[in-house]
Amino acid sequence: MSADTEAGTSNVTRVTSVQPYWDLTFDADGDPDPLQRDALLAGARGLTDLVVFSHGWNNDLSTANALYDRFYAPFPALVATAPKARFGFAGVHWPSMRFSDEPIPDFPHAAVAAAFDAVDSAVDSAVTDDGPALDARTQAALVAVFPGSQDVVAALARLLAEQPQEPERLAEFTGLVRQLTGVAPRPAAAALGQGTPAAHGDDRDDMASAAGAEPQLLAGDAVAMCDLLADAREQVGCPVAPAQGEAILGGLGRRVWDGAKELLRQATYYAMKGRAGTVGEQGLGPLLGRLATEAPGVRVHLVGHSFGARLVSFALRGLPPGVRAGSVTLLQGAFSHYTFSGPLPFDARGGALHGMQQRITGPLVACHSSHDQALGVFYPLASRIAGEDESLLGFGDRWGAIGHDGFQAMAGTPSLTLAAALAGPFPGGGCVSVDASAVVCSGGPPSGAHSDICHEELARLVLRASGRVT
Repeated sequence: MSADTEAGTSNVTRVTSVQPYWDLTFDADGDPDPLQRDALLAGARGLTDLVVFSHGWNNDLSTANALYDRFYAPFPALVATAPKARFGFAGVHWPSMRFSDEPIPDFPHAAVAAAFDAVDSAVDSAVTDDGPALDARTQAALVAVFPGSQDVVAALARLLAEQPQEPERLAEFTGLVRQLTGVAPRPAAAALGQGTPAAHGDDRDDMASAAGAEPQLLAGDAVAMCDLLADAREQVGCPVAPAQGEAILGGLGRRVWDGAKELLRQATYYAMKGRAGTVGEQGLGPLLGRLATEAPGVRVHLVGHSFGARLVSFALRGLPPGVRAGSVTLLQGAFSHYTFSGPLPFDARGGALHGMQQRITGPLVACHSSHDQALGVFYPLASRIAGEDESLLGFGDRWGAIGHDGFQAMAGTPSLTLAAALAGPFPGGGCVSVDASAVVCSGGPPSGAHSDICHEELARLVLRASGRVT
């Protein structure tokens, strides 16, 4: 168990805005902290409803709990309008990754930085303030989520700090990223579209992983790919070196290294995306099955942000037969908008979780925002450069995230504004897309409003989906 796990075990009432509250910590394989699991199973027996929220971009206990404390803050006043309901709350902790240059709207800097106060001075010495170099906190976060990677992370940091001109050094960088994250090229036949549909990447939400083949994020022309990523960073307002006059005699320029840092970010996120599915299906789903046995009267309402939305969605696939969740609310979900769909325009079998919405007694709600640059710009770009052609669909259509435009290819699925979802009749079941752009709208580059989720309106939406609060 990690230090964060041990810290979580010692205090299961850390979040102060709601009570009763439990931490639920899982490792990368989905194994739960047994003390936390048992505390929840024992304490939930007197409840009617349990809200379980999974973060997406944290990798430290303090930052995740700061998120849970803020998101849950409106709940006591809201659930007071349903006096017959007895609510409990839980926060999922799993080893994920957030780069320190990604802003979290309105979060105290101290809460974000708390886990990195003791970063070793040797790590600091590998970083400069010039260009795309990795800061010490990001290096520490990478080592935390990829244990045993100190030497690889230090080498990546040196290359980003030095920005060498030789193309072979960029190839060295991509090799190190592959070594760090475990992202490897797909077989050539699959890359050319000659494999089975299951070998294709994000069309069916990482069914490539299930087939034992990873996307080609780090294959092909590394210079061209880094240039493309640098263009995307420029599009969302990140500082990027000029496109002209930077390379010397065919060597690499600083702009390419700006893109190289983004390549590291995207490869890291791809690894975290797969991990979220594992933790959900192998960890949270089975735990909820035990809860259904030991506290059968409790209705569980799952909430997830970013990759945490993927985690709680894949928990549905891990539920034992006959067990169903009460409701699911996805906040800026960082996975394919076709995941629950079927058949797809390009695959008759449907998405990876096609039909899993039937394992929910209430609605499956997907909140999306046009202000989310992480999902509106980087997510489809990273999916596209995974090595597949664009097919006959539009760029955004094929590679879109559910947190950018909601459910797709699902006939009859309601699409509501947030105001309408809170004011009018709310669907009692099935899939529902909710445009939350009115409140999920703040945040700087590179992620935009991706993490702007702590709003009373979204808390009310979770409770409307629960069916307990109108």
